[in-house]
Amino acid sequence: MKRTKQLQPLSRQHHLGLNLSHHAKECGDNPEEITKHWQILTSYLADMHEHFRIEDNLIVNALLPYQSANPEVASVLATLEKQHRLLYELTTNSDDKITVIQVRKLATSLYDHIRFEERELYPIVGKYLTEEELDAIYKASPDDIKHIDEQR
Repeated sequence: MKRTKQLQPLSRQHHLGLNLSHHAKECGDNPEEITKHWQILTSYLADMHEHFRIEDNLIVNALLPYQSANPEVASVLATLEKQHRLLYELTTNSDDKITVIQVRKLATSLYDHIRFEERELYPIVGKYLTEEELDAIYKASPDDIKHIDEQR
């Protein structure tokens, strides 16, 4: 899928998440595998703090003016907020013993969230945001996921 240039770094970060969540959805019911997948998923999500901040602040704030007049914008904003909250809740589990069900639920939630962003949120962002707003998203994206040929 063709991605708005300024969103390409954020999309690049999704690739690893899709791979990790895909494998974790197949997690076997043994303690070593459960621990391994849980640690990988929660570490990935912790590393995505800046990514979530960009979405929750820059993207959401830029889309809010379109929310009341555009049902598609209202829908993606509601879904984004719900999914971010669910991922947070799943990773702040206070149980000492993580189960295979929890790993698979986190993996499925992460996978579905990334697919939602790529298929629904980012196309809406590209449709409604100005060049300046898109450039601000690009500028806020971590430098280590930008390509040299993308200098904007």
